[in-house]
Amino acid sequence: MWTQSVLSSNVSEIGYEPETKELYVTWTRGKRSIYSGVPEELARDVANAPSVGSILNAEVKPYYGHRYG
Repeated sequence: MWTQSVLSSNVSEIGYEPETKELYVTWTRGKRSIYSGVPEELARDVANAPSVGSILNAEVKPYYGHRYG
């Protein structure tokens, strides 16, 4: 698993587990969202995006299953 701190008003860290293809989003308020089936390339795009929230809303949330963890 890799993790990366990000500069965002709502997200503090992005993590990714290649074996399970799970994207971990740690929100600044402490909750953690886990998105299933996310390709690693997209996870890296999210982690390096100028606007993490924008890419999450456009490319992740509408297409991948979500749970809190």
